[in-house]
Amino acid sequence: MIKELHQKLVNKEITAVELVQDYLKRIEKEDKQINAFLSLVDKETILKQAEQVDEKIKQGQKINLLEGIPFAVKDNMLAQGTRTTAASKILENYESSFDATAIQKLKNEGAILLGKTNMDEFAMGSSTENSAFFTTKNPCDLKRVPGGSSGGSAAAVKSGMVPFALGSDTGGSIRQPASFCGVVGFKPSYSVVSRYGLIAMASSLDIIGPLTQTVEDAEIIFKTISGKDPMDSTSQDIPIPLDKIQNTEYRIQNTVFGLPKEYFGAGLDETIKKHLEAAIKKIESQGAKIKEVTLPMSPYALPCYYIIMPAEASANLARFDGIRYGGVKNLKPQNLKDVYFKTRGLGFGAEVRRRIVLGTYVLSSGYYDAYYKKAQQVRRLITEDFNRVFQEVDFLLTPTSPALPFKIGEKIKDLLAMYLSDIFTVSANISGVPAISLPAAWIEDNLPIGLQIIGPYLSDYSLLGVAKSIENIISQ
Repeated sequence: MIKELHQKLVNKEITAVELVQDYLKRIEKEDKQINAFLSLVDKETILKQAEQVDEKIKQGQKINLLEGIPFAVKDNMLAQGTRTTAASKILENYESSFDATAIQKLKNEGAILLGKTNMDEFAMGSSTENSAFFTTKNPCDLKRVPGGSSGGSAAAVKSGMVPFALGSDTGGSIRQPASFCGVVGFKPSYSVVSRYGLIAMASSLDIIGPLTQTVEDAEIIFKTISGKDPMDSTSQDIPIPLDKIQNTEYRIQNTVFGLPKEYFGAGLDETIKKHLEAAIKKIESQGAKIKEVTLPMSPYALPCYYIIMPAEASANLARFDGIRYGGVKNLKPQNLKDVYFKTRGLGFGAEVRRRIVLGTYVLSSGYYDAYYKKAQQVRRLITEDFNRVFQEVDFLLTPTSPALPFKIGEKIKDLLAMYLSDIFTVSANISGVPAISLPAAWIEDNLPIGLQIIGPYLSDYSLLGVAKSIENIISQ
């Protein structure tokens, strides 16, 4: 998709102005029913950037691969001069004063930001129903959710309103909506993409990644946004294993793929299981080796996540007090304490308040050792599980989601069922390893099924390479 658009610009088959106008028209037409976007960049700004690209082409100058290509970002990333709400009333009128590093890198390459996409409030949710403004609908079936929390980005890409979008993944928030919408969603290794300018939820779990139409596009975006950033002390460069990637294609012959038995047991929808097993047989027929493995700590990943994540979120969201950031109008507080209570009571949604209370509880005196400390110990055991299994196999193949995209309103009051949507994705965040979801099959109702591929820590380029090969195999 990206290379094709680039070639059309270079060959002067289309101008950059025509390209962005085409996508803006798609947004105007499609978003009335999908509700993927929370806000759009000023049209005059967009067209001015496109005109600069056209001028370079006219003068015979070489343009970058992403130059003139439109994109969107999840609304928890700062983009200078845009409204950044994190889909929360508390930040409804907050305007970004600088660009997140990932966005700045894309802009440096000439990509053109069209707008900010809807999400679960502060990235807390698995359906985009927790947005303070409206629910995004799944382009595959408008009665169903697009997944979350990056549901707006996934829906925008699937419906063709942008060629690619950025999302953030704390427990599956890129991969699960990618699975629900039938697009590619890539969660890089923790720390290889700067978090500077990302509104933090859980700092030891958050990572920015792309949602795209193809794995090749995900690789292009990842190459652009990854790397060490002086503004993020946890960030690092990632090595490119040239010995394993030739012409960006990975040879899957004799590659060993592990199937964790914990991911294919009780709780997995039988339709998903059947189609994934068919896809895995296709992969095996091309020379790959399939081996059943075990990750015994997997059943503890979700409870571990729902202790660590709320604990970190409660600390990160303490900054939203209505004084420095955002705020709620017409509070009429009596004192400072009243400012805090009224701002957070009216500004935060139910799910955000729930997780702040839970996080504060597990960090409180007398409960820290019993909950938070114990969860960190379990986290180490989960990481050791992955380290051990990657000595036996090269990559893991798993379902992305245990269920098909569910209907809007179906699980919003059943918190456990909603949280279980992330049961196959949270382990990768807890251990920091890279993972990608790509469409493996489509069932009769035009609903997609996602296949998740997980690789060892810092194996991002090898993982993307093998994902490209699998994408080709499955599509045959």
